[in-house]
Amino acid sequence: MDHEKVTGTRFFYVTVLNILITITEFVGGVISGSLGLISDAFHNLEDSLSIVISYAANVIGRRKNNSQKTFGYKRAEILAAFVNSIVLVVITLMMVFESFKRLSQPQEINGKLMMIVSLIGLAANFISMLMLLSGSKHNLNIKATFLHMLTDTLSSIGVFIASIFVILFNWTWVDPVITILIAAWLLKEAYTVVYETINILMEASPKIDLDAVQAAILTVPEIVKVHHVHVWMIDENHIMLDAHINVVKNCNMMELDGLYDRVDKLLKDEFNITHVTLQAECARGLDNSLIEINKKV
Repeated sequence: MDHEKVTGTRFFYVTVLNILITITEFVGGVISGSLGLISDAFHNLEDSLSIVISYAANVIGRRKNNSQKTFGYKRAEILAAFVNSIVLVVITLMMVFESFKRLSQPQEINGKLMMIVSLIGLAANFISMLMLLSGSKHNLNIKATFLHMLTDTLSSIGVFIASIFVILFNWTWVDPVITILIAAWLLKEAYTVVYETINILMEASPKIDLDAVQAAILTVPEIVKVHHVHVWMIDENHIMLDAHINVVKNCNMMELDGLYDRVDKLLKDEFNITHVTLQAECARGLDNSLIEINKKV
């Protein structure tokens, strides 16, 4: 199976597992009286919707570029990652609010049923998380969905640990305390994805030393100056560069073709810049800087 089919299959199975977990936890929460299980059920329901959004974005992102979308549809996955991460932040904050509420208003809980249902949820969430683990390392969209699965897995662990204390000591306050600790870590992880997606959507420069880029380009003997440089990302794997270069006066069109190829290979090998657009000039722009600041009109 190719990568697209594998990704699609995994998204499908993760969605099915989440729907089954949602039903199981909701029924178990109602019967046991565990607000934690009911909250986790609604959380899983939202996660199922997030997975659908991620998968749809994954399919759209593989579409070829056309006259309307000359850069293609890769940003669809970045948008999905941004939306899912924001939703995760909101849900995590709601978990914290609910946890403080439950600390002040403890409820009677059937600890044994709570434990059984949490173990079922833990197994299913852990499997879902493993299915998305490899893809999350190189794709922000899948990473955002992976974080949702990780949230559910940690929540299930928290519910399981809390059920032990409920059974042994009737300490119902353990569940919200564990939830708060998990939420603090998840907020940090979600913030990272939000920050990265906003940077890409705002076309911020990736973590590349532009002075080093300039120095590398100037190693080509025919190039005497680099200016008006723009570097941005289409997604987390595709870096684009646009720049003006001043070349020696006796450089002809045929020589420029070879020069462009050398710069393309140089920037790809040293900085992983996947698309380079160069505008060759002779004397024009010699007084301009590497980054030209737009002045207010």
